[in-house]
Parts: sequence; C-alpha cells; structure tokens
Amino acid sequence: MDLGNRWQKVSESPTRAKAAAVTGQITAEELFSDAPAPDSTVPLDEKLRQAYYWLVNQAVISPFYDVEFSTGAPITFALGDAGAELQLPTDQSYSSNVLLPLLTFAVGGRCLLVGGPGRGKTTLAILMGVLSGSPAKDVRRHVQQGQPQVTVSDLVGMPLPRDLVNAASLADITIAWRSWLTQPVKIVDEYNRIPTKTQSALLTMVAEGYVESHDQAHSTTPPSGVESWFFTANDDAGGGTFPVIQALRDRMDVTVAAQGFNNRFFDELVTRVEAGERPEDHVPAEIVFGTDEQRALEAAIRAVPLPQHVRRQLEFFAGHFEFVQHGGRRFEYRTKDTVTTGGGQVPEVIDENSGADLNVDIGSQTTNSLSVRSLQTLIRYAKAMAFFRGMPEVSLDDVAAVLPFSLRGKLLPNTQHPRFDVGADRELAFDSVSWLADLFAESRRQFSALGLGGSDPVADELALLARGLEGVTGIQASQRLTAVESQIAFISRQGKLYGRHFDDLLALKYLHQRYTNYVAWLGSAR
Repeated sequence: MDLGNRWQKVSESPTRAKAAAVTGQITAEELFSDAPAPDSTVPLDEKLRQAYYWLVNQAVISPFYDVEFSTGAPITFALGDAGAELQLPTDQSYSSNVLLPLLTFAVGGRCLLVGGPGRGKTTLAILMGVLSGSPAKDVRRHVQQGQPQVTVSDLVGMPLPRDLVNAASLADITIAWRSWLTQPVKIVDEYNRIPTKTQSALLTMVAEGYVESHDQAHSTTPPSGVESWFFTANDDAGGGTFPVIQALRDRMDVTVAAQGFNNRFFDELVTRVEAGERPEDHVPAEIVFGTDEQRALEAAIRAVPLPQHVRRQLEFFAGHFEFVQHGGRRFEYRTKDTVTTGGGQVPEVIDENSGADLNVDIGSQTTNSLSVRSLQTLIRYAKAMAFFRGMPEVSLDDVAAVLPFSLRGKLLPNTQHPRFDVGADRELAFDSVSWLADLFAESRRQFSALGLGGSDPVADELALLARGLEGVTGIQASQRLTAVESQIAFISRQGKLYGRHFDDLLALKYLHQRYTNYVAWLGSAR
C-alpha cells in the first residue's frame, strides 16, 4: 500500500443507489432567497455520505454498525445462553458514533460524545472542524480544555489593560475576544471539569449565540451562519469535577457513546504509529465543505418534508409521557411536572395509579416528559437522517434511527417500574439507547393495534376549526359543541386513562371553549 496516498481514497459516487430522489430537490433557502446554490459536481447528500465513509473506513476505525436499516426482517443469530442476539441488517446501515456527529455538523447542532479516555472522542470532533475547512493545526489549537481553573476570561477573552485603566465606563472597554468563538465547529473537551460560573458563560454561547464580558457582547456565529458544538465527557450522568448545570446539559441535541477499539484492526494502529500519522492531517479536499456549502446543506436538510403519517406517530409517541394519575386534583395539573415542581417523587405517584395497566402504559416507564426543545431536535435530526440516506421525505425508520440519541439524557427511566425489576429487561436500566428504541417501537405497535392510522376524530375537529369561524352560524357552532362533548364522553367511557388520552382531552376542551366563546359572541352581536 502506498502510505502517502492511502488517506486520499474517497468512496466513488454513488455511494447509495437509492439516493437519486433528492438530488434535484429545491431547498428552503432557494425558495426564499435569490442567492445561487453553490456550484458542485457532487450533490450535497452524496458528498455527506462520502465524508461519512471516509471517516468510518479510513479515519476512525469504527466497525460498529448499530444504526440499522433493513428491507424486511433482518437476519438474526442467537448467541450464548444469556439472550444475546446479533442482527445483520439488509439495507445500508451506519455507525452511530461517526454518523451522529456528522449529522450534527450538517445541521449546526450540539453533540455530546461520552466514553472512557482514549476512545477517539476529541479526534472525531477535530475531524468535524477540518471538514468545515479549518486547518487541522488551527482546530486543535482552538479546542477548549475543561479543567477546574478555567475562568470566563480564559474562555472568551480579556479586556485590554489600557482600557481598564483609562475607560470612563464599561462601554469604553475593548475586549480581545478569543478567536475560537467564531469558528464553525467549536469543541469543548471534558466539559464536566469546568467550574459552574464558567459553565454559565458557556451556556449563553450555546443557547443564544453570543458571549458577554464587561458589558460588551460578541456574536459567535461564523460566516456560514451554521455553527456546531462538540462536547466530550467520560459519562453523561452530569457528574465530574463540577456537576454540569442542567440548563447546559439540556442544550445537548444528541448524546453518542464513543465505542471501544476493535482489536481485529490492530494492524492499522501499527501503521499509524510507524508513519507518525493523525487522520485529521490527511482529510481529502473533496469532502471538505465550504462556507456556501455548509449554509446550503443546513437549508436543504430543513426543507426535507415530514409527511402527515409520520407526524401523527410522533404526536402519539410524545403524548405518552406528560400525564400521571394523582399528579394533581385538577385534570390539567395531572402531570409529572406538577409532581416534580411540587417537591414530589414521580415514581411514587405512578405506583399509586390503579387506573391503568403499567405494563401497557409507556409513560409510566419515565419520570419526566418531553420538552419542546427535545421534540424540535428530534424533528431536525430525523430530517438530517432522511437527507443523508437520500430519501425524498422523512420516514418512521429515520425517526427510529435518531430518536435514542436525541432523547438520551432527556427522557429519563423510572427505575422503579416493574419491567426493570426482573427478566431480560433489567439490562435496559443501563442501556438507555436500547430502552428508548424499544419505547418508540412499542408506541408504533400500540398505534397500529389501536387502529389510529385511519380515523382521527380529534384531528378532524381541530382541522374544522382551523378553517376559521367566518360565516359559521350559531346552529353550526352548537352542533360542533355537541360533537366535541360526544368525543369527550366516548373517551370517558373507556374506563382506564392513559397518557395518549391527555392531549386529546385538553385539545377537545380547547375546542369547546373556542366554540362556547363564539356562540356567546354571536348572541351579543345581535
């Protein structure tokens, strides 16, 4: 092998035969801008796949294909006597600890890489920086090392000494901002070793896109308008030298475990030692994304359609987790958040629930619900996965592939739930990725078993109101009120109440109030 050229091998196009469907797709940016799309002989989705295959086959050495896709049932082998299985997917599948960071780079997200020392977390993050067009030496120089003595000034920059002496006000002080702040890829190594005060400054950068010092503000947005963040930690439990503040932890869009080294690839390690090579110094120019390409890539991902049948299943899944019986007296307050903010323990309240079967109630397996931010992240990464795979729209398989990584650390297991006590499911108390994947799979099974893919009376009523009330007579509004009350009565007759009913009932109450107010307004207008 020619060691000088071995790094420059990029997969030939097309890397995926089914990918032709999206190559001519109009992006959201093209719809609302007169700026021309970047001139490239390789479509952006194809270039993204070429980057992935170079990373996974040449740079990172990661033969862990855990993001699986199959046409039909995968080939399965039972292994050992402890219930282990090895699945062989029948469609193009991927390594999560390479693909999820790459999708984070594409969408301008925030990725937390967790795992023990020496598993390549920082190297992978540096490779993302090089993909953005920055020289490897600059990317390495801009890595922010988490350690107990790091201050806000160390992170963002220092005021000029002469201004501190001569300035009449804070507005007269000039800050020498750190150059890493405006890089398209920002890397914070071992972020759980950073003091709490400095974490707060970091939170402002991550959440708001600017940094502040001595009453001066500085934008962290790069020229492309797309910035991605990569954090590393030895675990994702929030511990460390300093506990990670919850607000910063919540800003992580995806959490990915860096897998260990497969020793069957030991020869490659020997070659790298003998040649004194690091992969980030040999990234092929063909897979580097320029400023315009980064902007167009992010816009193209946002423009991938999310069809109605996928939205409905996501809506159904998310609806399982907010409701908890005995969370409050008023129906609207029967939520996990009411229990938590009131100082109660959600698992104890769930144990008192005699109005539902805990083995059926998916929501009883968690101690919290999904935030709007978590749902937005899930949507964005599902679009990115569909785009990466060359699909014309998001499928349920795309959602299933990214959901465990986008909800890891966001949706927390109720370890007192019966499924974690006995049997093979005890493993899921530690394996959060498999548990979250199982939750979504069970939600899909329930959706199908309940026949919810056909008629949806609540959605029909909401769509009817969405058409507007102009021209609706009092008699028609009264008829709609009766229909709403009938639907509530239908749910009430089912006896057992689950999280999936909670959103429906509150939506129906909303409709009832809208029509009640409208009828009253019609009466007063006469």
